Amino acid sequence: MSDPTYATCESLDEKAENWLQQIAPYGKHQLSLNPATAALLVIDLQNYFVEPTSHSFLPAVSAVLPNVQKLIAVFRQFKRPVIYTTHVHKPDGSDAGIMGWWWGDMIREGHTEAEIHASIAPRPDERIIKKHRYSAFFNTDLETVLRCAKIEDLVICGVMTNLCCESTARDAYFRDYRVFFLADATATVCEEMHLATLINLSYGFAHVGRTEEILKAFEH
Repeated sequence: MSDPTYATCESLDEKAENWLQQIAPYGKHQLSLNPATAALLVIDLQNYFVEPTSHSFLPAVSAVLPNVQKLIAVFRQFKRPVIYTTHVHKPDGSDAGIMGWWWGDMIREGHTEAEIHASIAPRPDERIIKKHRYSAFFNTDLETVLRCAKIEDLVICGVMTNLCCESTARDAYFRDYRVFFLADATATVCEEMHLATLINLSYGFAHVGRTEEILKAFEH
């Protein structure tokens, strides 16, 4: 794998521009966000991944966190849903299944590492979806929440780009949501995995873009 610090606050803009240029041949289906039917999905930005003291800290998440904060702020300003997910397992591991064997490590419910990072803490009225597999749709009530709110456009940010974010984006597409996947507001362990997801989703599942594009959609 390449350097896990593949993106920093200083390099993110340049990196994102480069990624979008590389995926351009695959992204034939461009979408424009409709804020009136949009929701923001903030995936797994828990202490486990965000805190530098964690053994599973993702260095690139520090670069994208300011963009996530901007997204949360604008969705709140325009009273659009901000929905969080946390990946957690029961303390005894009884719901881990193959994931327990695959990773040998779990984020256990009730532990500090399972909490959403304080810098993007949800408000009391914002929904938190607890999930036990990569996709936020698998065995959760996320789809019910979205249908009841009449959501059509789903903006995805968070971690990890190639696991929970990508799995959720694919499942959203299968359910006929218009998916907006943000190259500069998602992060993972290395640049190769990040770029591979952007290529695959751009080709078959989502409009891959940048945070600024979403923010500008709310200006009109």
